Amino acid sequence: MAKYAIINQRVPKLDAPVKATGRAKFADDLVLPGMLHGAILQSPVAHAKILNIDTGKAKRLPGVKAVVTWQDAGLVKYGVSPARYDETLFCHEKVRYVGDEIAAVAAVDLETAIEALSLIEVDYEELPAVFTIEDAMAEGAPQLHAEFPGNICAEVHQEFGDVEAAFKECDIVRTGKFVSKRQDAAFLEPHCSVANYDFSGHLTLYSSTQVPHYVMRTVAMVLGLPVGKVRVIKPFVGGGFGPKCEATPTDLCASLLSMKTGKPVKVSYTREQVFLHCRARHHYVHELTTGVKKDGTLLALHNKAYLDGGAYTSFGIATVYYAGSLLGGPYRLPNMKYDGYRVYTNKPACGSQRGHGGVIARAAFEQQLDAIAAELGINPVEIRLKNAMQRGDTSCNELFVSSLGLKECIQAVRERSGWDKKKGSLPSGKGIGMACGFFVSGAGYPIYRSETFHSVVVIKVADDGGTVTLQTGSAEIGQGSDTTMAMIAAETLGIKLSDIQVESGDTDLAIDLGAYSSRQTLMTGHATKEAAESVKKQILEVLSDELKIPAREMDIRNGLIVFKTEGVDFREIRTRYMKEHRGWTDHPAESSLTFKEAARLAYLRKGPIIGIGKYKPPKLGGSYKGAAVGTSPAYSASAHVVEVSVDMETGRVSVEKATAAHDCGFAINVTSVEGQMEGSLSMGLGEALFEEVKFDGKGRILNPNFGEYKIPTALDMPPVESIIVESNEPNGPFGAKEVGEGAILATIPAILNAVYDATGILIRELPLTPEKVYWALKGKKPPIR
Repeated sequence: MAKYAIINQRVPKLDAPVKATGRAKFADDLVLPGMLHGAILQSPVAHAKILNIDTGKAKRLPGVKAVVTWQDAGLVKYGVSPARYDETLFCHEKVRYVGDEIAAVAAVDLETAIEALSLIEVDYEELPAVFTIEDAMAEGAPQLHAEFPGNICAEVHQEFGDVEAAFKECDIVRTGKFVSKRQDAAFLEPHCSVANYDFSGHLTLYSSTQVPHYVMRTVAMVLGLPVGKVRVIKPFVGGGFGPKCEATPTDLCASLLSMKTGKPVKVSYTREQVFLHCRARHHYVHELTTGVKKDGTLLALHNKAYLDGGAYTSFGIATVYYAGSLLGGPYRLPNMKYDGYRVYTNKPACGSQRGHGGVIARAAFEQQLDAIAAELGINPVEIRLKNAMQRGDTSCNELFVSSLGLKECIQAVRERSGWDKKKGSLPSGKGIGMACGFFVSGAGYPIYRSETFHSVVVIKVADDGGTVTLQTGSAEIGQGSDTTMAMIAAETLGIKLSDIQVESGDTDLAIDLGAYSSRQTLMTGHATKEAAESVKKQILEVLSDELKIPAREMDIRNGLIVFKTEGVDFREIRTRYMKEHRGWTDHPAESSLTFKEAARLAYLRKGPIIGIGKYKPPKLGGSYKGAAVGTSPAYSASAHVVEVSVDMETGRVSVEKATAAHDCGFAINVTSVEGQMEGSLSMGLGEALFEEVKFDGKGRILNPNFGEYKIPTALDMPPVESIIVESNEPNGPFGAKEVGEGAILATIPAILNAVYDATGILIRELPLTPEKVYWALKGKKPPIR
């Protein structure tokens, strides 16, 4: 008999029918009465002083209802983290990248708004620009922000243990440089915002966002509104992956234009504008020095990282910390030093993307670990098993792992992939590689300093007891969080999943920090379980008083009240219920008392049955500077084995098979966990093999569309075997923790290591384009074009 009735099963997503039938409404599908259309004017140059902005012609164009610049918006600085607010809605003294916002227009239709943009006259005095990390850090380089000399947005210097002393004890010390290129999140739905400022001074904003709560706070701050008068509603979202974790210019411009015109305003990005706004994966340069004993024991790591952050900070301060802190696990590493630099350049700002900060660092380290294993003559699987952390361990940078199924993941992919038979036995051009991953289950602290709860959930029972409504501000963005919360609530209450109705993504419902850092299963799930337990307790307490038996002698299972005491007489309760509902409800089974009947009785005795659940993590992390970044109530682990074929004549890499294992603590919805694993693998495959945002010499993006920016299709995906490992996380609801981001971390290095196995060559630069692999096979660098 299954332990659980609802969770740990395969359940279709609640939103699948409306999406499959085309009934789901995304932000750009919304049309409000009297709605205007907005458009944003963006800088055509990468770095320049603004000498003058003339909007006169645009304002006189028939159909234009408002034109706004910095003079209308003000100069309130904002950003993602209060630690570094360095953006204003519109530029006022100078522009810092191609795409920087200058002005916005609202008009009766989009065509008129776009025409009005062409009539705004801006006089620029171009300035020297920097487009690479090296140029930006060079002596005498042009400065993007006067208050940050040397174009250093943020730098981190940490050491745990004594790295230099540890290197002296090592039998092998290996140093290598690893480079990745800027990438786009490539979500299918561009950003879109619809704002409606009403006659009572309330602003309602429909936004394609992952974080309604943070958008609400930022919009209120920038536009000078009380937080209580801003409501953010998240419609259906067509993918996020991190870059939708902030208030965007579409949000702010739509809101400001609605305030100016008194009408609803829609502002959407084109695909090119999505690339221009960016906020996705940084360009990274990692220089790793790793020291081990001859038996493969890891002793020390020095990680030096440079991040090309673009023109503004966005998530960058957290990113540069994550690029170091997440290498503290999942292996026992007693000594670790990290020097990280995030650098301003005259390109669009980078931010967070799936596996925030840790993906490229993990790729570099796992590739170097394979090279060390080869030098020592140790199987790559064995060197990882030897150093694997386990439940109860604390990393050198004070990350405590309360559960960790890393060894189980490694052993699972080893067995299911046939690793022991294939490693070292494949023909030339065929390779097999493996790697591991490690990630947080929600950031331990809010983005802004606050004691606020990270999640609050309200569960209400209808007065007839027939429907249970779960209200949460959490963001369903396609990952299945609404379904997960419904399953947790149904399991806790002991009722059918079909009896749960979920309302989410609305700041008026309850506080939730949103869909980022893989937090919702653990954090929102905790609050959901607590709210459901409260509802259950209230109903059973009333029933206890009515029947004169202890509440502990009752339970709710499959929508029925279960009595441990024999011969309980509940005929009076049923009789009253049937008298109230005769003619419009089904007659329940004579032998059982239903949840619906008991909930109705509870309502009659005490009024509305409402359960409230809330969650915030306990105090986490160490006392050192930056300790808050990387802390989490729980950590996931993963292991991938990938098989590749490398065309030795052309350099083309094909991924032929993947075996992936992930420790999610406990699978609430088995299908969703597997889907997240496979989606992560697809995204990692694209980043490994062909994704790169390219620029010309003037800071303009050369491939801002899906015709030229290549992402994986079904034809690129190999057969994937997904293996769920359950470690029973004590801090998670029913033992669950994350899978959404952590599953990507092992993908890229597993591909790199498979290519190494196939060719005998370490290629330390992403993406592995055929041209790059071809020249590596020839032992030469690509020709300069």
